[in-house]
Amino acid sequence: MKAKKVIAAALTASMVLAGAVPAMAEDGGSKITIWAWDENFNIKAANEAKEIYQKAHPDVEVEVVTMAQDDIVAKLNTSLSSQSYDGLPDVVLIEDYKIQGYLTSYPDEFEEFTDVLKAEDFAEYKTGVNVVDGKLYGVPFDSGVAATFYRKDMIEEAGYTEEDMQNLTWDKYIEIGQAVKEKCGVDMCTLDPSDIGQIRMMMQSAGVWYTDADGNVSISNNQGLKDAITTYKKLVDAGITKQVADWDQFVGAFNKGEVASVVTGCWIASSVKAAEDQNGKWGVAAFPKMSENEASVNASSIGGAAWYVLKNVGNAETAKDFVATTFGQDVDLMNQLAEDIALVSTLNAAADVPNYSKGSDFFGGQEIFNDFTQWTSEVPSVNYGMHTYALEDIMTEAVQAIVGGADMDQTLEEYQAQAEAAVMQ
Repeated sequence: MKAKKVIAAALTASMVLAGAVPAMAEDGGSKITIWAWDENFNIKAANEAKEIYQKAHPDVEVEVVTMAQDDIVAKLNTSLSSQSYDGLPDVVLIEDYKIQGYLTSYPDEFEEFTDVLKAEDFAEYKTGVNVVDGKLYGVPFDSGVAATFYRKDMIEEAGYTEEDMQNLTWDKYIEIGQAVKEKCGVDMCTLDPSDIGQIRMMMQSAGVWYTDADGNVSISNNQGLKDAITTYKKLVDAGITKQVADWDQFVGAFNKGEVASVVTGCWIASSVKAAEDQNGKWGVAAFPKMSENEASVNASSIGGAAWYVLKNVGNAETAKDFVATTFGQDVDLMNQLAEDIALVSTLNAAADVPNYSKGSDFFGGQEIFNDFTQWTSEVPSVNYGMHTYALEDIMTEAVQAIVGGADMDQTLEEYQAQAEAAVMQ
């Protein structure tokens, strides 16, 4: 047995060494490669960071590669599990909901930033997912802070004011939605039965998740989850939601004036603004809190990612310096990205950049970046665990059953066992 362990260790070491040959630029300088998705957002941000970094480090070549998020996940899983580093990037963007799985399964594959950055320099809820044993393993990027985007003209026609949209509870939101449906003839928002992102946001507003603080499945005895499902069912039963089945229908509904509000991540702002004929008609308020849950606050999140450096690919030192000095510290870059891609940064120092204080004409002069930044600082930190999407696939069925009339406690007990079995596979 001992001999087998020695041989295995030797093979592992040789694989690491074989994969750790630093990439070189054509002129002999070092080269780093970045993987991310979304040409108009993440890739544009990476390229702007590249321009800044190369001005100070002209000998470093930076290659930015666009890759679908699913492809990134598949390639990372395959390569890291076999410790085969050929073709992997030095820097990779990973969604917040997925990173715990990587840091747990591959603890020796990611470079830490603790010696060059402080976790407290970023929004607490963001670093909560990439700090392990006091060590910071990623540089938080975009905020997925949730907000309530609403048609001011429709709200007013229904007899309510912008003041009524502040400090919302879901009960008040439903009340306003019923008035909008009666007076304006449109639904208050969209819902996709196959996507329970609303449940996810409601839960986080109360500081809970599908898993507990230790990452264990928490469904049957999760009061925050029960309250979220209760609230979600009230929203459905109120008859003020327009059912959609995909992204195009979702965006089309508010761009065409078929719904009076959109409750989701701040990143939807650019899609809302795509309807130029609605300029000046929109406002933005904080995320509604649950009346049923005393811990629930007017802040939550959905989506978002962070930048990570793969330790054993070969250029970890340069890659770490690139990420730390750009996304980890450069306030001017955050200011520029606010204008170029409507980035809501999770770097705390970005709260004071000039572009955050500019009013948005589309949103009636409202300083939406200042609001997003304030709400970002209030988002409860939760442990997303390793299996958010696997658990959500299961929970979608449970929620649909309960909305359809099934007993909540009995249903959640059944799905607790199903969920535990799924994550143990």
